[in-house]
Amino acid sequence: MRRGSSGTRRRGAARIGAAATSPPLEEIRARIDAIDESLQGLLNERAGLAQQVGISKNAAGRTVDYYRPEREAEVLRAVLARNRGPLRDEEVVRLFREIMSACLAQQEPLKVAFLGPEGTFTQQAVFKQFGHSVRALALPSIEEVFHEIESGAADFGVVPIENSTEGTVMHTLDRFLVSPLSICGEVELRIHQYVLGRMKSLADVRRVCSHQQSLAQCREWLDEYLPEVERVAVSSNAEAARRARDEQGTAAIAGEVAAEIYGLEVLVAKIEDRADNTTRFLVVGSRTFKPSGDDKTTLLVSVAHTDAPGALFRLLEPLATSGISMTRIESRPSRRRKWDYVFFLDVEGHAEDPKLAGALAELKRRSSLFRVLGSYPRSIL
Repeated sequence: MRRGSSGTRRRGAARIGAAATSPPLEEIRARIDAIDESLQGLLNERAGLAQQVGISKNAAGRTVDYYRPEREAEVLRAVLARNRGPLRDEEVVRLFREIMSACLAQQEPLKVAFLGPEGTFTQQAVFKQFGHSVRALALPSIEEVFHEIESGAADFGVVPIENSTEGTVMHTLDRFLVSPLSICGEVELRIHQYVLGRMKSLADVRRVCSHQQSLAQCREWLDEYLPEVERVAVSSNAEAARRARDEQGTAAIAGEVAAEIYGLEVLVAKIEDRADNTTRFLVVGSRTFKPSGDDKTTLLVSVAHTDAPGALFRLLEPLATSGISMTRIESRPSRRRKWDYVFFLDVEGHAEDPKLAGALAELKRRSSLFRVLGSYPRSIL
């Protein structure tokens, strides 16, 4: 008892001592106000310097002429390297992304097309990559996203390419067979799925609507908690949220932002079967960019005689002999003739890096079809 009382007195004395040495609340608020004033001045100074960079490059240019993803990647990597907290890495990256977005949009915002409608995960990927100071253009199909950029109506586009649970989005790959556009960047987005609706509980759910990919990502949860409920695949999670808003007994599986847009309640949060469920998106545009120091390159290749023993091995051999790591390979019908295939490859490095450039030259010599679809900064967080 005496030991406990003594310990209590010591802890109480420590709290009193800490309170005595801490600055008064008014002083802390005054320091915060002073920092806010300094930050505002520095942000406006940064925006002015960003304007000067644009003017020095091309006085009559458009915002897209000043956008440099490799430079942004360098800035964000430096932000991560010097972060000591208490803000988390994700928070400081998001803050600096928004600063760069606002500075770039001084003249006019970038126009970024995406696979819509509003409230989809692809829209979230747009804001993660470009910040909120862009004009986001929701389009109904991946094909129309490509057409919008090809026509010049959009500066860039964002489309899904693969999910860590359900694999490749083939419609995106197939567009590169006929489009001249390049890959300018990649975005990795953690995907959390929510059950949304106007009902009070799961007992009132008669059907669940979602994109087929989201339904597949939540298959185990649905089997356990809603085994008898009809599952309806729709064109997008946003369309599922719209139906949940308008139809009695319909719930949607979608992102949390869709609940805000369509006025729905979150019935259950984070129902995806895998905690690391992640979708990778590509940033597509009409330009290529310089190395950032940590890049990936995507290739489209084909070999003349795919039925010959070892044909694919010989095609890819230059990558191995040059020490180039291949992170992904996917085959698709070439659409040139029956049973003819092309291969999409992701490799580490930029096409202008000397080691990779040498390997690509030899790979091109061995290919019947060869195209560098893009070299771009590796996704940050």
